[in-house]
Amino acid sequence: MTISKNEIDPRIYDLYDDYCHGGMDRRAFLKKAAVISVYGASGLAMAQALLPRYVQAQTISFTDERITPKYLRYPSPGGNSGEMRGYLVKPDGDGPFPAVLVVHENRGLNPHIEDVARRAALAGFLALAPDGLYPAGGYPGNDDDGRTLQRGLDQTKLRQDMLNSAHLVRSHALSTGKLGVTGFCWGGGVSNFLATEMGDDLQAAVPFYGAAADTEKVAQIRAALMIQSAENDPRVNAMWPDYETALQRHGVSYQRHLYPGTRHGFHNNSTPRFDEAAAALAWTRTMEFFNEHLR
Repeated sequence: MTISKNEIDPRIYDLYDDYCHGGMDRRAFLKKAAVISVYGASGLAMAQALLPRYVQAQTISFTDERITPKYLRYPSPGGNSGEMRGYLVKPDGDGPFPAVLVVHENRGLNPHIEDVARRAALAGFLALAPDGLYPAGGYPGNDDDGRTLQRGLDQTKLRQDMLNSAHLVRSHALSTGKLGVTGFCWGGGVSNFLATEMGDDLQAAVPFYGAAADTEKVAQIRAALMIQSAENDPRVNAMWPDYETALQRHGVSYQRHLYPGTRHGFHNNSTPRFDEAAAALAWTRTMEFFNEHLR
């Protein structure tokens, strides 16, 4: 029996959000969900429906002839191990291409983020999706272990690994030197962080429901920002007023889109939090924004 997103009780969504952000492990999530029932519908079944289905969610095959994907290792001084691994996807053609860094959520480089990198390459961008878990052995094949591994890393060094990855793809032989970054959840926060750290080396950043940048560093932002926000995302949205005030005070070019009826994670098509219409619109806007600022 397939459970649609509209059949899932809001309390289950709230538990899932807490689980996703490290507030509990999978066992606790399922146990708490199992206590809930709605008109005979099992909370456990609703909770299980929210767990990601990566195979079914793939939109661009890694064998698609319009792209050339490969994994590469590269130095990462100051990071968690001094070396990083990423998933680089080249568009069809000889290049050079404008570059885009695609930053994962709080669980490493899972199949969904690789799929997003392939989508960016199909749009004509040299896309790099770094695996922040590489110093810990890489994405372990499931999100639960990935979340635990990522939480155990030195977070300052992890951000340095993302910064080094951004410089790597920007200076790649196939890159024009124009760089954009997009990321989701934890990666959205990294997108805001990179905007404060990269100055003129970053032309555009599109964070999806990510933590705001340090307002004391907003004056350092030179990139144009497009903020993608879910309507029902109180934890992240609570940061927005202070962030917007800082952006306005320092004259940063920005725009924000709030998608009605959506939840945190609405772009991720591997779980029922996915909102097809909002995700499609957000992605179209993202690609148009990158085309405007990177070409």
